[in-house]
Amino acid sequence: MAKLARLFAPGIFALLLSATPALADPIAPAGKAIGRDAGGRTIYQVDANGISIGYKLIGQGAPMVLIMGLGGTAENWPPQVIAALAKTHQLILMDNRGMGHSTANDTEFSYPLFAADVIGLLDALGVQRSDVLGYSMGSTITQQLLLQYPDRFNKALIHATSTDGSNVAQALHGRVPADPIVARQVEATTHWRTPLDKLPSIPNQVMLVVGTADNVVGPESSKTLASAIPGAWLVQFKGATHHLMYETPDGFSAAALTFFETDETVTVKPQPDASVVPPAVRP
Repeated sequence: MAKLARLFAPGIFALLLSATPALADPIAPAGKAIGRDAGGRTIYQVDANGISIGYKLIGQGAPMVLIMGLGGTAENWPPQVIAALAKTHQLILMDNRGMGHSTANDTEFSYPLFAADVIGLLDALGVQRSDVLGYSMGSTITQQLLLQYPDRFNKALIHATSTDGSNVAQALHGRVPADPIVARQVEATTHWRTPLDKLPSIPNQVMLVVGTADNVVGPESSKTLASAIPGAWLVQFKGATHHLMYETPDGFSAAALTFFETDETVTVKPQPDASVVPPAVRP
């Protein structure tokens, strides 16, 4: 730091320091501590949306909520992905209702209900805006969140998603555990259809990530969403399956961090003379 100070005039050095982004205030846990995970991190449970939602907090920085797929829990994220994302974000890893440390009631499962669970947890934690990463069923929950609560989110990474849940349910036949909660998740999935006409109104910055050999949701849904959401990114990993982020956690993390750390919104200032063309682009 002292060497830098000698390189710049005092005023310029002060300006550089003031331009360094500050870390976001850490999220304070809400609810009660109910145990610890295998890594010694505290697991909490908070009452929201008519159930108790289990979650844990990892890392520091801007908040990011992670939503797991069908039949999964907060413990199923690849450790390499969590470690990479936790360097720049405070991660909120939640269990979907009925899974892990989250309870369920008799309310019929649906994607609007799952989305309301996420919002209930964020409200309990006092988080007004968050990044979001959803995988598989969690990616479809993320679609619902962006359609219903876009002002609660900054960037969204939608990984291994679908626009037609009935096709997904058919692909999952015989491949999911015989568990009553998982059966309710599959039933909710059969009713999902992405409202394609509403996608152009999504204001959030979005990236779709999918494997070209995904035989659960296929890559076409991600392509459809990417072409309809303004400015959306599309990243396809050749030969990767529905388990892409487990098959290449480093590749997935690199793509995710590039997306979350890039400000791709460009505000073009009007030129005083529209006839003036920058030398680099003059014919």
